[in-house]
Amino acid sequence: MDARDEKRFNLALQINNFKASLVDFNKLVEHTTIQKKEERAGLFIPKEEAIDYDKFYASVQQIFGPEVKNQDVKCFYRKLCNNPDADFDWCEIFGYFSTDEDPLASQMDEENMVFLVSRKQRIVIAGSRRRDVIKCIVKVPQLDLLITASQKGLITVFNSQMRVQTNTSVTDTSWITGCDYLGQLKRIVATTERTIIVWDYKAQGSSQEHYFVIKPMDHCLLCVCVVPLADQLCRDDILLGDDGGFVTRFTVNSDDFGLKQAKTKKKLQTQVLDSKNFKSIKRKLHNDWVMKIRFVPALNCFGSCSLDSVHSLVLESLKRIEDNLPVREFAMPRGANSFCYCLKANVIVTGGDDKVLRLWHPNISTKPVGKLVGHMFSITEIVNNEKEQHVISLSSAKVFRVWDIQTLSVLQVFHDSQGGPGDMQIYAMVYDTNHGMLITGSSVIDMYPLTRMIQDTKQVPHTHEREVNVMLYNKYFHQVLTICSESVIKVWELETGLQIYHILDPHGFSIELTCATINDSGFLFATGAYNGTVKLWDFGSGQEMKMMPEGKDWVEEEHALLRLFFLKSQVKQQHYILALERNGTVKMIQGKEDDIILTVIWELPNAMPYLQYGSHIVHLKTKERAVGIPFPDVELIVQKSISQQTTYSSTTNTDVNCIDVFQTEGFNLIVSGTLNGMIILWNFITASVKEIYRPEDCFSTDPELDPKRFRINDIMFLFRIPECVRRSSQDSICSSTQCDSSKGPQSSKGSKQSIHDTEVKGEQTDTGSEHQAGSKKQTASASSVEPQPPLLVTAHEDGHLRLWTLEGKLLKDMLPFTKHSAISLTTLYTDSCCRILLAGNMEGHVILCNIGSFIDPPHDEKKFKQLLSWRAHSLEIVQVIYVEDKQLVLTASIDGSVRLWNSTSGHYCGYFGQRRTFDLSQISDFILPCDVNEYPVEIKEESKFTEKKQKYEYPLIFDRERWKKMSSMSLLFKRSPPNPFEVQHDFKFFKSLSSPKIRRYALEGFMTENREAGIVFGSLPIYRVPSPTSLRFLPLIGSEAQRDSLEGVHLKKKSTHGHGGSRRKSLKRNFVPQINLASSFFPTTNK
Repeated sequence: MDARDEKRFNLALQINNFKASLVDFNKLVEHTTIQKKEERAGLFIPKEEAIDYDKFYASVQQIFGPEVKNQDVKCFYRKLCNNPDADFDWCEIFGYFSTDEDPLASQMDEENMVFLVSRKQRIVIAGSRRRDVIKCIVKVPQLDLLITASQKGLITVFNSQMRVQTNTSVTDTSWITGCDYLGQLKRIVATTERTIIVWDYKAQGSSQEHYFVIKPMDHCLLCVCVVPLADQLCRDDILLGDDGGFVTRFTVNSDDFGLKQAKTKKKLQTQVLDSKNFKSIKRKLHNDWVMKIRFVPALNCFGSCSLDSVHSLVLESLKRIEDNLPVREFAMPRGANSFCYCLKANVIVTGGDDKVLRLWHPNISTKPVGKLVGHMFSITEIVNNEKEQHVISLSSAKVFRVWDIQTLSVLQVFHDSQGGPGDMQIYAMVYDTNHGMLITGSSVIDMYPLTRMIQDTKQVPHTHEREVNVMLYNKYFHQVLTICSESVIKVWELETGLQIYHILDPHGFSIELTCATINDSGFLFATGAYNGTVKLWDFGSGQEMKMMPEGKDWVEEEHALLRLFFLKSQVKQQHYILALERNGTVKMIQGKEDDIILTVIWELPNAMPYLQYGSHIVHLKTKERAVGIPFPDVELIVQKSISQQTTYSSTTNTDVNCIDVFQTEGFNLIVSGTLNGMIILWNFITASVKEIYRPEDCFSTDPELDPKRFRINDIMFLFRIPECVRRSSQDSICSSTQCDSSKGPQSSKGSKQSIHDTEVKGEQTDTGSEHQAGSKKQTASASSVEPQPPLLVTAHEDGHLRLWTLEGKLLKDMLPFTKHSAISLTTLYTDSCCRILLAGNMEGHVILCNIGSFIDPPHDEKKFKQLLSWRAHSLEIVQVIYVEDKQLVLTASIDGSVRLWNSTSGHYCGYFGQRRTFDLSQISDFILPCDVNEYPVEIKEESKFTEKKQKYEYPLIFDRERWKKMSSMSLLFKRSPPNPFEVQHDFKFFKSLSSPKIRRYALEGFMTENREAGIVFGSLPIYRVPSPTSLRFLPLIGSEAQRDSLEGVHLKKKSTHGHGGSRRKSLKRNFVPQINLASSFFPTTNK
């Protein structure tokens, strides 16, 4: 079989394989379509058999291979879910659609461009009286400095705000050709045509204009770069390119400049150094001018380009300059003017007078791996944006082209049309990675910012025209639904931020929507308005399905809806919605299959009057309704004495402000939080309504106190599903030995928890035994996992976050750490496994807590940890949502914006409604919106702070017991006087110093009540301390006086000595009047 027949055979085989893949794909689509129709009909489909997006995407990859794009498959799956009866084409799975829209319309929009040309900034060169141009620009990322060198000798250093930090003017007859930063010497090097300039830019005063000139040079220098080698200290290597095709390695040391400057008595503006005194090695690598030279740290090589057509680009290590071994050479017609290296793509991009950008592999010099064609004039400069994988090329006609290095496509073309004919040439260009800005140098400095930097940091995030009331996340469609007070519903794609559809005035003209909810399948959502109307919608298409009209006798805003919840239903094509009205009424709404009208079928009675004046528990009389209704009919069983007390009215507002529903096997609960701070639990299994918590004085009507001080703004159940419990129990069984060993030394720390519980609940006993019993139950149930009862978490007006059991026991009372404490909390959210708890407050802060270990019994409060806190908005946060698979946090505020944040760091990712699409896969720079100036705060563990406190070294103190045991006889043998400023080391006081002993009990004090001492000092407590047994050898203040007095006592005993008189005279002469403070420090006490 020849090559032609083999090629035909392979082609036929590929066609047959693709046809078989199409058959499998059609079967997958057919099976998915049938399942989606059954889900819309209300049939229950087991979770194991349900085809969600992840399963669908994995099946498509298995059929067509991993090259299928995630975004194309998601669009196809969304279309299939929204309209299962529509026609599908297999081409759509690869991103090909038949449309009449112009595909380049959105790309040509300026807001979608890479660089926002309209926001260009310009800096005019200052300090030069002659016509001058910027010849070289260097960015120093580690210092965030920008260095520019003009042709006439003006070297300027700009700080991070692009303000002039310092500058100098080089008075040389030759023009400057290049500059760079010496990383080891911390100086700036510049090259002229015949000299090398080294300038200390950090010098102050008159020495600021001082610089060194190294000359002469053999050829005209054209370019310079510094080799950033970390192993060199106080030395820098410079690579020079000249007009003779030579590349020179020039070495400069700190001694070459610092010592010579110190020996010079008269400080001149310039000091000339002989180039022969420096170590330099050069080699001829090109046959023409060296246009650009750069060192690539990733390859540990230097590169130099030239106008030579044969030796256009040389890429080699520094060792090749010292020897004559062959080098890697890249040849291209008419040479190269510039080049750059892309690290991630591992390619070298070159450009020159032939107007073509060539992509080379560093190890393949025979043929380029790609070409980019589009420039009409010679290419003069090339830079790259490594993070965005962009290459920016500049032609001699001042035309910029931005290329995608991965797809080899052009992203943007713009032209610098400003300036006259003499300003056409741009000599330097650099990309600032720190600030996302393209900087060019001509007769002025132009800065082109990235569009995303302007959108993210300069433009106010704007999702809706009015404040946002509702934000929901559909985890099955990966879409976000937002509703504003102007009654506009918008649905957004999470991964891209693109708007899918919007609905104007869904409940009628100028009727505000106040709440909404999504059902478990994700196909339906319901909305509620301030006039009490409810509507049911299809999420995929946005079509209205059912509605509940407004009642005839309803007062305006009295029946305004605050919360909506979809209830679980076991009946086909029936939907049940639980609604909370502003007047505190909780009712259930039913939607039947053939009826487009939603009707109220159940209402929760008001138990607040009976709980206020009666007992804490009221029993219910239940009556079962038709099959499938979630809650039975209930009546309150109230005693007559209690019913008579309820006739007294109270001015305190006791309406329900928030509710939550919990329906699972063994539990059927409704919990509510009121405006006066009460927590009420309705348990339909035990047929009772119970008061879980009531603040003190919650029914008082003091006009001086804030009536909203006890209000509960949000309430939520915390329950870990069985799948998460099994997973966590398996992990705990595997590490049981480690857990047991770790609990041993922490037993003493657990006392703080029990003390805290007794303080909160007023119980003095049984706290530790309850914890021990709970831990035993946990280990016993490790093999057979039993669902634990849910917990409650409440967000309060006073800023506290509290967690409760269903019995009303307070487990945790925390004031979240933010910049300003005690800020009212507004919303709560948790993930499916209750590992993360999110809260938002009135001032726009987001609080992220880890509750994964806290949920498990015995609910140790030390395991409740706040991880992060950051300010997401400048105004109140309405809703906060955590997206588990993307590790994102969504926040909605009354400022009209919905924003995305990274949950692990609190970094800002963007907002819905921005012109640029999201790129969540890429770790973005740390940026903040324009209305936020606070950085995220990471909360560290308390144990680390306590450990640091224990490591403090305390100063030495006087130990009185040690002073008693010492003898003063050693001081008598010291005859020679001490030297000035010398401490006498064997002085008894210093030998008595020791480390402090921490007192385990406080000293007992008493009040003196001395009228003569005055009202202040007479009321100070005096502590009794033990005094020394004898004050005979207590030293005087002053070492000389002490020595003389001791010598006098010694002479007194030997009065028969011949020189006694003279010794006493010397004592009187040398004795300086001192003060003995022994009686002050050690008062005598009556024994």
